[in-house]
Amino acid sequence: MKSTPVLGKERMVTLDIIRGFALFGIFLVNMPTFHSPDFMKTMYGISNEYSGVDHWIDVFFALFVDMKFFTIFSFLFGLGFYIFMSRAEEKGLRMNRLYLRRIFALLLFGAAHLIGLWFGDILHTYAVAGLLLLFFYRRKIKTMVIWAFSLLFAINALFSLMLLIPASFLEAAESTSASSMLYGSMEEYLHVYEHAGYVEWVSYRLGTEVPAMLSNLIPAMFPVLAMFLFGLAAGKAGIFRDVDKHLPFIRKIRTLSFVISIPLVLILAMFMTKTWNLGVKQEFAVQVFTSLSGLTLCFFYISSLTLLLRKERWRRKLRPLGYTGRMALTNYLMQTIVSVGLFVGIGLYGDISLWLGTVICLVIFSLQLAFSTWWLKRFRFGPFEWLWRSFTYLRFQPMANTESTAERDNEKAI
Repeated sequence: MKSTPVLGKERMVTLDIIRGFALFGIFLVNMPTFHSPDFMKTMYGISNEYSGVDHWIDVFFALFVDMKFFTIFSFLFGLGFYIFMSRAEEKGLRMNRLYLRRIFALLLFGAAHLIGLWFGDILHTYAVAGLLLLFFYRRKIKTMVIWAFSLLFAINALFSLMLLIPASFLEAAESTSASSMLYGSMEEYLHVYEHAGYVEWVSYRLGTEVPAMLSNLIPAMFPVLAMFLFGLAAGKAGIFRDVDKHLPFIRKIRTLSFVISIPLVLILAMFMTKTWNLGVKQEFAVQVFTSLSGLTLCFFYISSLTLLLRKERWRRKLRPLGYTGRMALTNYLMQTIVSVGLFVGIGLYGDISLWLGTVICLVIFSLQLAFSTWWLKRFRFGPFEWLWRSFTYLRFQPMANTESTAERDNEKAI
């Protein structure tokens, strides 16, 4: 039997729209790292000090965007893993071999993205963590959920330990030599980003950004794998295959996640606005509560959108997000290509405010909505999705879209 991907009416439109929604949130969070030296500040634990409109945009992002959409995307990856494996199994295909080729291709995309374009690549982390999903595919749902919560508890407990160290002690530990090192490093970093050619720029990044990202791979995998497992569990439970059947559970998740999110977001807001001063370093407190609220709001966003998209009117209005979600890999990579070209290539790096960067993000994503809609009415896959699938199935996939307009418009959300 030939190995071919599943297309057409079997696509889960609701999941495509949620994926497009997550992609937008991820772009909002990533945009400051495209136009400003966030990497060096993160390396030295220096927080961004914003004022005016930028300050309130930063607060809004921390409360409702940062770590909320990345977790959604990770959840959907785990769910996608289950869909991929179960359909391959139903067709009698060698699902493990197919999946290994799929994950290897993702690793290649991630490596090229990380080395050639941007330090914030998540694809290589997804690829490595995705390999571990093979050990959980046939496990019980309860086992997956226990592992997911355990991983989240471990990483957040580790973050929380930093809250036990008084801020005064940490500030006293910051020596003058460290400050001068930061100044020298920042000066060199900005010079390379603003003036170096592409080869010199990549060479510099290979010695600074790439090793730092790879050294952080294991801790970064904890929340990623946890959300993969939640998505895998949801797929195995059939929640998105039959939403009507699971409506009480979805509503319960929406209510519970909303209630838990309220105190977490309020506490985070107090730390972000410096209303509270509990003697702990603000950056560590923000990190802990951003992570915790990221989990609860992730489930609130997913459950709320799933319920909202049961209405035909909202499915029609949000359909462009679905097209963008179907081309998630292409759009994710193009966000980097366009942004790096705009800020580093043209020379705007370091000169863009947070509010202007947000406006630019909105403009670029609006163009992606229009382009994705136009493209998928003519072709079956996005360009990078086509490469990914062709590598996975070891045969070039047909690109022409043979579905009629009526069939496309009548696809039902699952």
